[in-house]
Amino acid sequence: MTATVTEGRTERLERVSAATRTFMSRHAAMTPTFAALVILALLLVGAEASLRGDFVTPRTISSLLLDNAYLLILAVGMTFVILTGGIDLSVGSVMAFTGILGAQLLGSGVPAWLAVTVMLAGGSAIGLLIGVLVQYFDVQPFIASLAGLFLARGLAFVVSLSSIRVEDTGVLWLQQNRIRLGDWYITPTGILALVVVALAAFTLHLTRFGRTVYAIGGNEQSARLMGLDVARTKVAVYVISGFCGGLAGLVLTAYSGAGYPRNGIGTELDAIAAVVIGGTLLTGGRGYVLGTLVGVAVFGTIKTIISFMGAEQSWMQIIVGALLLLFIVIQRAIVARAERRR
Repeated sequence: MTATVTEGRTERLERVSAATRTFMSRHAAMTPTFAALVILALLLVGAEASLRGDFVTPRTISSLLLDNAYLLILAVGMTFVILTGGIDLSVGSVMAFTGILGAQLLGSGVPAWLAVTVMLAGGSAIGLLIGVLVQYFDVQPFIASLAGLFLARGLAFVVSLSSIRVEDTGVLWLQQNRIRLGDWYITPTGILALVVVALAAFTLHLTRFGRTVYAIGGNEQSARLMGLDVARTKVAVYVISGFCGGLAGLVLTAYSGAGYPRNGIGTELDAIAAVVIGGTLLTGGRGYVLGTLVGVAVFGTIKTIISFMGAEQSWMQIIVGALLLLFIVIQRAIVARAERRR
């Protein structure tokens, strides 16, 4: 009887193991995202244990979205670009430019709706310029977006060399108004960031445009042969990234209560890191917007833990750098496995 029970357990374990292998084989592209979820869980559990139950609280978790809403919006726009195999280094500077421009317009008495429209249009215009350079002038995305970075940063300093306070109640309401659900709360900027994630997920997974984005990242030449509109799509993803830069400028301006031309220095690297940690391949063609959400959550959690512990901010760069190396290795393993199957 003991032998029969043992054989039954062994058979069940083998079935579970086989099912796990089959699942992982079919969803290999999601491996980095699963890894990011595991790391996020470990960070939360470790912080909760180290800080004796003072970390995983409604206030802390609510603050994660509050403090990282602008980064989440930037990272969503970056996801579109990276999925096509491109890169956009301009987003941090676009955020600074649109933020200081909006603050200047509001301070001059321009209606809030018009100032916000100009901010979004300004970000989209810089994205359009980069997209045109990449697609129609065959400029490498790194160089084209680097030019956009310098352009946007220069324009920010042309608008003002110092910070400009925002006193418009409509803009400040986006950050100051808190919608409470018991001990939890969310601000309009947090809702805006989540809406951006939802719209991006819908666009990428349920529309022809989204399928074209993935096809370009997988094999641009094959996408052309399939009759997909490669040219317009490649330009459009940079416009989306620029638009998200403008929207992040609005969110950051509402968050800080001022526009500042030095805002966002290095933030484009934070956005890229969040996208990669969330599981999007830098070579394009594979990745998920929800993975980007997880990547931003990991990024924000690390930052919050370091703040709670009172450690040097340099540890932030060290930890994120180590995570990036880990996820790049995972990505290379996935690509190598896919190539062996061909």
